[in-house]
Formats: sequence, C-alpha cells, structure tokens
Amino acid sequence: MEADWDEINSINVPPPGRQNLPLNSGVLAFPASTLAFDTQQELLWIGNEYGRLASFHSYDLQRYTSFRAHSSKDGPAAVKQLLFHERGVISIAQSSVHLSSRRGWAQWHLTTETTRDLRCMSYMGKDYSSIIIAGHQNVMLKVDVEKGQVVEEIPTEHRYTMMKYSHYICAATSTGSVNILDPDTLRIVKTLNTNNIGICDMDARNNYLVICGLSSRQQGAPMPAGLANVYDLRAMAQLPPIPFHAGAAHVQMHPRMSTTCILASQHGQLQVVDIMNSNAINLRQLNISTPALGLVLAPSGEAFAISEADGTVHLWGSLTKLQFAEYSNSTEFADTVTPVPMMDIDADMPLNTIGMPYYRDQLLSVWPSHQLYEVGNPPLKIDPGMLGAFQAHEIGLWGHNPRNTRRNQAEKTRIIESNGSTLVAPKFLSEKAREIENNQNSERRISDINESLANAALNSTAKAEVPVIYRNVEIKYSKFGVDDFDFEYYNKTPFSGLETHIANSYTNPLLQLLRFTPLTRNLALRHAASTCFTDTCLLCEMGFLFDMLDKAEGQSCQATNFLKTFSSLPEAAKLGLLEEQSHSTPLTMMMQSANRFLLEHISADFKKIAHDPLEIDQECNVDRFSIRCVHCHNDTIRPGSTYVNDMIYPLMSTSSRLRNQVPTFSQILKASIERETQTRGWCDKCRRYQQLATRKTVRGVPDVLMINAAVKTLESKQYWAIRGWLPERIGLIVEKGKVFCFEGEDLRLHIQRGLHEVTVYALVGIVADVNGGEHQKSHLVSLIDVAISERSPTEEQKWHLFNDFLVRKVSKEDALQFTSSWKSPSIITYQVTIASHAVDDSWKRSLDTNILYYDWSINNQPPKNCRVLRSEKEAPGPGSYVAIDTEFVALQQEEIEIKADGDREIVRPTRLGLARVSVLRGSGVDEGLPFINDYITINEQIVDYLTKWSGVQEGDLDPHYSSHNLVPLKVAYKKLWILLNLGCIFIGHGLPKDFRTINIHVPKSQVLDTVDLFYIRARQRKLSLRFLAWYLLKEDIQQDNHDSIEDARSALRLWRKYEEFRDAGIVEPMVEEVYREGKKWGYKPPGEGQTAVGRRHEVRSMDGGNLVVPVVLDGRETPDILQGHSGPGTPVGRKGTGRGSEYFESPLR
Repeated sequence: MEADWDEINSINVPPPGRQNLPLNSGVLAFPASTLAFDTQQELLWIGNEYGRLASFHSYDLQRYTSFRAHSSKDGPAAVKQLLFHERGVISIAQSSVHLSSRRGWAQWHLTTETTRDLRCMSYMGKDYSSIIIAGHQNVMLKVDVEKGQVVEEIPTEHRYTMMKYSHYICAATSTGSVNILDPDTLRIVKTLNTNNIGICDMDARNNYLVICGLSSRQQGAPMPAGLANVYDLRAMAQLPPIPFHAGAAHVQMHPRMSTTCILASQHGQLQVVDIMNSNAINLRQLNISTPALGLVLAPSGEAFAISEADGTVHLWGSLTKLQFAEYSNSTEFADTVTPVPMMDIDADMPLNTIGMPYYRDQLLSVWPSHQLYEVGNPPLKIDPGMLGAFQAHEIGLWGHNPRNTRRNQAEKTRIIESNGSTLVAPKFLSEKAREIENNQNSERRISDINESLANAALNSTAKAEVPVIYRNVEIKYSKFGVDDFDFEYYNKTPFSGLETHIANSYTNPLLQLLRFTPLTRNLALRHAASTCFTDTCLLCEMGFLFDMLDKAEGQSCQATNFLKTFSSLPEAAKLGLLEEQSHSTPLTMMMQSANRFLLEHISADFKKIAHDPLEIDQECNVDRFSIRCVHCHNDTIRPGSTYVNDMIYPLMSTSSRLRNQVPTFSQILKASIERETQTRGWCDKCRRYQQLATRKTVRGVPDVLMINAAVKTLESKQYWAIRGWLPERIGLIVEKGKVFCFEGEDLRLHIQRGLHEVTVYALVGIVADVNGGEHQKSHLVSLIDVAISERSPTEEQKWHLFNDFLVRKVSKEDALQFTSSWKSPSIITYQVTIASHAVDDSWKRSLDTNILYYDWSINNQPPKNCRVLRSEKEAPGPGSYVAIDTEFVALQQEEIEIKADGDREIVRPTRLGLARVSVLRGSGVDEGLPFINDYITINEQIVDYLTKWSGVQEGDLDPHYSSHNLVPLKVAYKKLWILLNLGCIFIGHGLPKDFRTINIHVPKSQVLDTVDLFYIRARQRKLSLRFLAWYLLKEDIQQDNHDSIEDARSALRLWRKYEEFRDAGIVEPMVEEVYREGKKWGYKPPGEGQTAVGRRHEVRSMDGGNLVVPVVLDGRETPDILQGHSGPGTPVGRKGTGRGSEYFESPLR
C-alpha cells in the first residue's frame, strides 16, 4: 500500500426488491453478505442476504447490473461466495448454485436434494472447468461449470465454512481446523490445527496460507484472535504467526508481492505486513462507523474494498493508477436509447403511422374461447415464392395463376376437426432410420421436436392459453403398425405413459393416479401374486398393469388387458362407463363414475381372496347411515362404506369474496362428507313410502382419501380459480361420529397441541379435465407428485404431467393452478403421510407358483407334447432359461382411410388376441421339452384366425369342439407373469412384438432375442427364424404352418449355436456369412432343386491367423467353420423331432 492510497469512493448496498422485504421490518441497512472484484472486467460485485447480485463499474462505482440469482423458495437466499468465469459470475447460497452472465442472463441454476446447507466453493484447477462445493452437510459436490451438472458426489465427515485455492484446496472447518485437499482426488493431504475455535477469514496465494481465527473469551462471544497463523503449503509447515493486537478479522494476500498480506480488524484498523518479516508493517485506520464485515483485494493489487454493517462499501486505492483486474476485458454496456420523435397529430393524419408498443403479457382483448365464433373463411395464403413475379397495379398486384387446385375447388383453410389441438406427430422410426442410413441430416431429432411443437402452437385452433403439453396426443400408424411410432419423442422421464388407441382409454389418468398411490399399488400387487384366478378381477389386472409400468421405466405401455376386462363387465355398461355407449356424456363425469365403480369393484375382488377382508376397509371411509323418516322421526341405522366423496359447493356471494371470507377446501370437504340427503323410501313404522332424510355417521377415516371434485357449475369453478385453494396437507379428526377437517395454520396448531388424534394426509395428485375450446374435444390428464411413491424419502416434490403417453415434469405451481376457461379438477387423491414412500415389494417373495406345477384346462383336454414342471427338481428361479413362442388371431381388421390423392392412412391397426403360448425348458436334462402349451379361449369375435402364420384353425379355441387344452387368458398370462417375476430369462425370436401383444413388459436383461443375436445394424434388415434355422441348424421349419413349440425350440437351438460361435470367437464372421448367403437366396430358404455355387469361407481364427474351409453349399449344408477347434459340433437336426442331448450340445452345458 503506497502513501497516496486513500478512500476514492463509497456506495450503499442497493436494497432488495419490495417482495423480499418483510412488512413493517424497519430495516434501513442492507449489509453485503459477500463482495469480490471481477478477475476479467472492471467490476466490483456485491451480494446481499436476499439472493441479489449487483455490480459496479470502475472507480466511480457506476451501477452496471443488478439481478436476483437465488430465491428464498430454495431456502435462505443469502449469497455466501462469488467465483468468476469467462462465462460469467458463479454465486452460491445455502441451497443453490447459480451461474449468470455479467449482464444478468442466467446460464444455469443448480439445486438438488444434496444442496441442503452450502457454505463455500473453489475451483479445482487452473482450467476453471469444474468447481467443488461444500458446506455443513455430509457430501461435497463436484460440478461441471459448462453444463451446470453435478458430476460426482464425495462423502465427507467435515463441515466446511470456507475454501481457497492455491495449488491445493484449503478448506476451513467449523471446528477451527483447516484441511488441505488434493484438487485431483479431493483426499485430505494434511489437517492444520490452528488452536482456534473457529475460522473468521483466510487467504491462500503463492504457496502461503494466512488464517484469521476466533478465540474464546471468559465472558461474551468469541472474538478475533490477536495472532494470524501462517503456513507454508510446500513444506506443510507452520511459520511464525503475525501479531495483530486489534484482532485479525479479515485477511487478503497481495497478488503481486508474494509475501505481503493485508490484515484488518472489525473496527477498521489496517495492517500491511510482510509474513517473512512481521516487524515490517504499515498501519492505516479506515474511516468506518460500524463493524467491518468483509475485506477484498483487487486482482491487480491496486485497490481494495471493505464493507460495513450499515450497508456501506468503501473503495480504497490510488486514483492515478486504479485498476481492478490485472488484464481486464472491455465491459459491454447497454445500447443508447434513441429518443422518440415528437409527432403532431391532427384530423388529417392517418392513425396507422403511429407505431404500436410491444406487449409481453396477454391483453384484455384476448377473449376466452367460449365467446369466440367462426366468421367466414380465412383467405388463402399466397406462396412467398410467387410474390416476386407479381406486377404492381392500381389496386394491388397481379400475376399468373399457378392452378394448384381443380376448377371450382376451394382449399379448406380453417381446421374445425377435434385433432386441431393435437401435437404434430413426430416422424416414424422407420423414416428416421432411413434418414440416418442415407446420411441425410441424422441430427434432426431435436430440431424435429422444436419444429413440431412450434407448428402445434401456430397451427392449432385451440385457445392460446392452453399449453402445448396439455393438448390432445394421438398415435399415427405406418405400414409397420404402432411399433413404428416414436413414443420416446413424448416422454423423456423414467415414468411410463399409457397409450390411447384402446377402447375406454379415458381411464388412463385414473390408473396412473392409483399407481402412484403407494397403498393402492401395494394392495393390487399383493392380490395379483395370490391365488386369484377370477377372469373379471380388476384388482389382479391392476396389479399386472402397475408391475408393467414399474418395469418399463419410461417406455410406453398400454392397459390392454385391464381395459378388456373393464369393458366386459355388464355393470360398467349399465352405468354408462363405456365410450362407445356414452358419446354425449362429458368425460369428467364418466371418470368420476368410473372412479367410484373401480374402487367398489376392487374392494369386492379383494374380499374374495384376502385372509383379512377388513384390510380393504382401510382404503375407504367406514360409515354408518342414519335414515330418519321425516313424518314419524323413526331412525334406522345401516352399516355402509363410502369409497368416494363428492364435493358440494355453497354459493359464493360477492360480499364474502370481497371480505376474503371464502370457505376453505377443508370446510367444504367436511360439509360434503357429512351432507344430509333426502329421498323417498319405505318407512317400516309408517308402513308406507315417505320422505327419508339420510345422514352419514363417520366411524373411521381412510388411509387413501378419494374425492370427486364435481365441478359442474360456474360457482364451483370460482373456488378452484383461487390460487392456492387446494391444500397440500389436510388433517382429519373423527369424534362422536363427526369428522373435523383442518388445513394450513389450523392443522399445525392441532398437531402441536396434541389434544386429538389427527390423521394427516398428503396430496398425491389430481385428475384434471382439459377443455381446448370450441370444436375441440376435451380430454383428461393427471398431475401427480411422484416423490410420494419413491422408495427413499425425499423432501423435494416431483410433480409430473401424465397426458396419456406424454409425460413431462412440471412445477408445483403449474400442477395446482386451475383456470376456469380450460383446466378444472375431476378427481383429487390424498394419502396418509405416514404411508409416503411405503412401497412394498414383499409380494415377490410370496408369489403363488402352484399354477406352474399342474395342468389347467377348462375343457378337460390334457396339453399335448407337454409335461408340467416338477416342483421339487425344476422350480424356476433367477437366471432360469425358458424358450417361448406365441401365436395370435385377429380380433379386428385394420381401418384404412384413402385420401383424395390416393394415399392410404391407417386409422386403426389390426387388433390381435393371444391364441396360443408355448414355453420350453431352456436347460437341464429335458432341455427343449415344453412345460406350457396352452390354447387361450377368446370370448370376442375372431375375424381372422391367421392360420398360415399362427397354425390356429377354426374351432381350436372353442371349448365345445377344441381337441386342445383351453385356458382363460388370465391363467396363461399369470403363468408368464410368475416366470417373469421369478427372474427367468426368455429366449425367442422377435419377442418384443409378442410381449407387446400379450401386454407384458420384460426387461432387456431377461430377454435373449435371436433376431438381435444374428443382426447387423448397418444392413437394416433382420433375418427370419425360418432362414436362420435352415442355414445354421439345417432344419426346414414352418413348412405347412407355424407351430409355437417348433419355433420356440428353433430359437433355443439358435441361441445355443450363438454361444458356440461366441466361445470360438467367430460371431462376427459367421453373422456376415449368414447375411451374404441370405442375400443370395433372397433371405428365404431355397426351394426344391436349387443349389448354390461352391465357394471358400475365410474367417479369422482364434490365434489371429486365417482359417480357410472349403465348403459347397447345396441349400442344406451349414459351413462348419468350427472345424479344428475344441468346441463340439452341431449335428444335423430333423424336422419335427424333439431335441435331446444327442441332437445338440453347448460348450456351456
């Protein structure tokens, strides 16, 4: 510090926004929580306690930028520390880390479950590519600065308060010690014990570390110590301390003079000292009136700033050579605003010469859709390419008519169909594969998404306020069917959506809501694992569906079997719950009726099998109904159970709304539960029909509270339009047959007092009705907090939108905000808070597997060519191999629409039904012997038996005429489901389509598909089972028609053949050889008399040399490239013969 240094300027820390100030706080000072000089520009940065950053330019401290980097929603927003990067400034608060440009644009904002109590951060090297973040928590986070993502979590037992970097990372702990960390491994190299109870400041530079500690006093709070500890980081040794009798509270190492540091006390005494010679000191006294909170030295060493407790920041330096950064870049300032010229407006001036301002918010002129009507037809859009050829005329432009339409033909420029509000469908998977193959813009996936979303927003006739992700989604079909549709385009989350091309799929949102309610999920899965074989059991089908959704992990699923069972119930048809019979009924009313029907039906299903039938009553209200005759006042008590409560809304007066006396959700819920209804019925005392008043007496509260919103009137919509009206927590108290409901502060007080037993509920999710406006068909979505159903507890809420197969993460505010014009609630689900995260997987250990060990037949026909498993010797388990093949029949032909230009568009693909399933043993002495060979009885009309491909003939599935053993679909499905959950590995050919039609999801780890084993992606062609069996196994299969046992056995043998090739190290040359031979024969086995030209096969041997095997292919011989190796050969098989050990041998057996 030179003699001409003096105070140059001072400023007050800018106050935060009004929204951050508590009412009547009386706070006049806003001290800086941290301050720092920019290392690349002439800027001084200040952070305050409210998460706001402000920067000041040069010596006159001109205000440059001010923005909010941290929000109190994430936790306390006080800025703890600043770091500077070429992209901007990095700030850290207690629960978040933020990077923004120096102009205030946010680059990324990081807040996770592990950012609970952050205090400090540091770069991990001179490349400034990553930072380490720590605090009063048991984990440190390594963050990639470019991506803003946590790349590594490092557990630690220390609580860090401060970090500095100088070859090593010096990390101060809350106990007063300093850990020296290796920046590469983050391991503790050495721990420095400073003999202090805490660290108030430290700085490290040029291999020296200076620490200002806190010492304990006999009376009062800890005070800054009178000695500053000095350490040599090269020798890891302590140097003589620096005495500072005023108490060293702040320290800064000089960036140019390696052994010089500046010490400051809380009262403004400044000492410049050489750490190698503590006698050479320079003392200064700063003019401050309140304690000093921070000291920071500019990177150039030509200035320093100190902040006071009253919010004042002082800048010191030499005015002749003041510079902040050592090598500063130019600072970009805002463009100068051009003054608006004054205009004289008179009666002759056209109004269109006056420009219109730009609005970011919607104007009042944006009317709701129910007040908008179509008037006329919009004019035809002119091709921009034609405008250049037009010539000017008196009344406009004229040019040649391109005749794009026929005479008297008009183009439809207004879309009034229901699909106008749908998202634009992505390209089919086959189209994208061809693009990649042709190297035509293989990186278009992201651009396709953005383009499609933009087109949907621009071309849709839905109202402007309906977000794109809430609109209808539809499946498009190519010639390859639904498998060619890109469902991943709509879902990037680990939570699977449900497809919509199935009848009555309007129940998808309700099924998703029940799935993410842990108690309902556990109940359904436990029941599915029991001995229930009832065909119409919805609880079993629900358990199968929930298990499939869990295993799919984000892949699209379909509720085919559940909806088939649901549609077959006569009660559902009578109640008008089927779409084909209720065209005019609003979907939200159908959904609420379906909610009540499903809960009543699954309760009955559970009680048929459960050992404790009362367990299901915990899922619903346990009530008694008091029926009183209005005429004679005779009371009759009847037991009953209420599974769903319908909301009843009182009229909302204008005066009560102005006085902010609107009834709360809990008040309306209490009145709805205890409502009294009057109906006409029989009175036993009067012996005639009288008016009866029915009132409910509540005896217990449920674990899962299902509520129908019943929003039918404009008055009821007004309640839901109030922001925050739906509480996230409610509490119920039952006393003397009455129920009391609380929320918010009232709930907290009742819990705190503990006078009553309060059952607290957490909001799981809602089913919402989305109305796209005039000419748009409404549809239903679900908004669910999936964090409640996670196995590990978490405080963070994770709200997701489930719009059929479109799944997106949304904010809590978006999920719980309702707009009367397009979004209203239909079903609300609460669950007791003690059951959050109570995901029970014990059903997997109690699977009832008896069905695998005995024959099941509804027509008393034993299965042919089949022997069931022996429980004592052949019980399947994890890793057991089974070979599978299935056959299907057509239940509905595809629907095709032929457009005006002759193009064919598939409206609905062929609907298939499972007709036969065969499962073979995949290992052991009886390898290849079937233990399941079931034909499935089908109650629906079969439009095509597909005999050529399925081998199933008319009458095979009829119990009156079939000679095969017939089983219900549920029995066949449950056998496969048990094998799946036992951990068996399924071997077959083309299994994904089979599993999709069966409506089961098998993880990739449990699938061995011979299509993929013998597949070269670059060829864009997959080989048929028949060709692979002919070429590799020397077998002719599928001669007359398909047989599932034969196909499953061939797939099993192909897998064993693949194992031989793998053990010999010749998989790739063999697969290449198969493709070459397949191309010659058209990828089909040759007919009679066809021969091939002899050729030599050259493959790479195990020792690296070339193994040349002369072979002549006559259409029946497989090149024996294993000759000369120790692996056993594969003898010729015979069509129709069962494989034993004499026909096939694997090197792994």
